[in-house]
Amino acid sequence: MTTVSEPVRLVRDRPTWLIYLQLGTFAIFLYGLSAALPLLRADQRTSATVAGLHGTAMALCTIAAGLALPLLTRRFGRRATSWIGIAGMNAGVLLVLPTDSLVLTLLGYGLSGGFGSVMLYTSMAALSDHQGAAGPAALSEANAVGVVVGMTVTFGLSVVAQTALGWRAALLITPIASALLAVTMGRTWTRASPREAASPVAAIAHAPGWRFHLAGAVLFCCVALEFSFNLWAAELFADRTGLSTATAATALTAFMAGMAAGRFAGTQLALRLPPVPLFAGALALTMAGWLLFWASTQPVLSYAGLVVSGLGVSLHFPLALTALIDGAGGRADRAAAASPIWAGAAMAVGPLALGALADGFGTGTAFLMVPMFIGLAVAGVLSSSRRA
Repeated sequence: MTTVSEPVRLVRDRPTWLIYLQLGTFAIFLYGLSAALPLLRADQRTSATVAGLHGTAMALCTIAAGLALPLLTRRFGRRATSWIGIAGMNAGVLLVLPTDSLVLTLLGYGLSGGFGSVMLYTSMAALSDHQGAAGPAALSEANAVGVVVGMTVTFGLSVVAQTALGWRAALLITPIASALLAVTMGRTWTRASPREAASPVAAIAHAPGWRFHLAGAVLFCCVALEFSFNLWAAELFADRTGLSTATAATALTAFMAGMAAGRFAGTQLALRLPPVPLFAGALALTMAGWLLFWASTQPVLSYAGLVVSGLGVSLHFPLALTALIDGAGGRADRAAAASPIWAGAAMAVGPLALGALADGFGTGTAFLMVPMFIGLAVAGVLSSSRRA
């Protein structure tokens, strides 16, 4: 006798929408500060290398957040920890807003990045538990919502930057949105009870063999190239096309548009294609978009290249995380503990190295790091699949 299992359904209830909107506030902060970096650099009159330290500060605090997160959730529970993360994230944004002091802006980027990561990983874990079998679909949709919000923010910052208000006024969107969310949905939370998180140090110390570490290296490459686009694409866009720095901030909007479309479509593609060809294809698509963007001096073609790049990048993180879980023998807790370490290291190294190369050789030459990361990621994906 055969049994027919019920189809998995994604129920978008109030707790689910709360977490979607929490990830939306994270996207407002992340893409807002990313788009503001060239404008902040102009105000501070610093080099590209020094400006890249803001990404490094976010990265180091992301690593610290990954190490501290199990302790926070055990002490306060997921609901309180998520709101602690939102509060700290906004404190960092408000620290950046009124000043040109390099010390304070570095501190602000670091605080917002660290506390934002606390909220991000806590909320995604809660959403996955809350949705059960529909967890992967919910996470994909939540990230798609975040990208749409981020796309809107980057475009809005560019518009506001060209008015009398200036770009700093646009950063107020993060605390305003967070306050509205706390007032309207602050009492809402998921039905799932908090679970103790595995220690990141212990998870890495007892990690399985080379496939796990290779998958982590692929994740490193994917995060590094994504943040290189986030932090430096607008500057290269301005250099190549001759547009003003404020206008060139719309370059991130094109990149986000591609990511939004790719993430909404990604779930359906993952159901129809094996992960290795899909991952290799996404990396190849990113390479094609990068080449069009890097070679173009026309705004229309540059926008098109960024959209294509965003389509490819949209699939990198979920596929890299899936490979990391597979490499850990299906231990999602072990992979979740290791992923902030790899991601934070990539956020620190990638954009800073690109900034240093930009100072020495120009932004166009420095952006050749992107195809290098793509090539390494493709080699890692194909090597792991052959030897599995």
